[in-house]
Amino acid sequence: MNLSRRGVLAAGGALGALAATGSAPAAASAASVRGRGRPRVRTGFDRLAADGYRLLRDQKVGVVTNPTGVTADVRHIVDVMHPDTRVNLTAVFGPEHGFRGTAQAGGSEGRYDDPATGLPVYDTYLKSGQDLADIFTASGVDTVLFDIQDAGARFYTYIWTLYDCMEAAALAGKRLVVLDRPNPVTGRAALGPVLDPAFATFVGRREIAQAHGMTVAELALLFNAEFLRADPVRLDVVTMSGWRRSDFFDDTGLPWVPPSPNMPTPETALVYSGTCLFEGTNLSEGRGTTRPFELLGAEGIDRHWAAAANALRLPGVAFREAYFAPTFSKFQGKTVGGVQVHVQDREVFDPVRTGIALLVTAKETWSGFAWRPDHWIDKLTGNAKVRTMIDAGADTDAVVAAWRSDLTAFRAKRRRYLRYEG
Repeated sequence: MNLSRRGVLAAGGALGALAATGSAPAAASAASVRGRGRPRVRTGFDRLAADGYRLLRDQKVGVVTNPTGVTADVRHIVDVMHPDTRVNLTAVFGPEHGFRGTAQAGGSEGRYDDPATGLPVYDTYLKSGQDLADIFTASGVDTVLFDIQDAGARFYTYIWTLYDCMEAAALAGKRLVVLDRPNPVTGRAALGPVLDPAFATFVGRREIAQAHGMTVAELALLFNAEFLRADPVRLDVVTMSGWRRSDFFDDTGLPWVPPSPNMPTPETALVYSGTCLFEGTNLSEGRGTTRPFELLGAEGIDRHWAAAANALRLPGVAFREAYFAPTFSKFQGKTVGGVQVHVQDREVFDPVRTGIALLVTAKETWSGFAWRPDHWIDKLTGNAKVRTMIDAGADTDAVVAAWRSDLTAFRAKRRRYLRYEG
């Protein structure tokens, strides 16, 4: 199946449509009805299974996945595919946090045999290029599946696991199939600064916006055409049915499985693309609490921060003076003061602008504010401008205006790869 890049991109849509033509198995046809009388969204895996896995016929298959790779009745796709004679699943590839999700941030599960299925599980975390290609080669697979729930932010690393797998699969001569899932915070718009390649890391490999407004399949098409054009992977994508760009996760009828330990709810994802910037400061970003990325604070902060943030009258959000004691990470076991972010109207809420406003007001109201010494904030924002402008006293509007032209250009590029309406 040696397709040109153009053929691959066209085939992605055609094969995705083909995957919807079969009779749905029980897991896919559960069809719980969601709000407004619409049936639930069917994921890429639902459609692949409904078509009898025809896209994988006569292939040895390995899957890159984690605990989010589930069906509507919360069975893991590995546990569904393994006993099914219509698909030859021979390997699993685990990303950050691991295939079964046993590791915290910055960790993985290593190489082992999965107790439930006996399948070999290969550790891909922080592997890229030829090292990852060698793992694909050693596994003996012909096709690599990718099925992981994203959170919609450039620095959520699973999309760069996808990018690295695409690059490595091309090096190893393997085919890659992306099974699509919803962007939990909608796919309406791209927001925030676009990565400057000089600041590329695993929290941002290539030039996309901080909140990209795309699904993983759409990103895969963009990656292949824009960033891997010299050596594109043989790519197929299986799109969803029933998903609209304006859908938040609770519109989909799908079960939420935390894609990482500190992404417990869809509400976390809603604020994450903005408040994760506090990882680049000496404030707690709420890790070690039941509301990570919604609770922010540090020792010595009081009511003045919430008051300053509320005075900005940011659309769709309010800030509550809050006190909390993280059980791990920054300020473990200490009571700190800060804010809780309360999204009141998610239709108008801008998470990235909100994150910048919170940085600006934290620095204004707390004399202890500092950036992490390694300037991690620059890796998260994808540039040095945000940090240097805030240090120079710029307000929220000025910082946001600094990325406007780059964001406009990215939005135009992004439109070519969008596969859903609404």
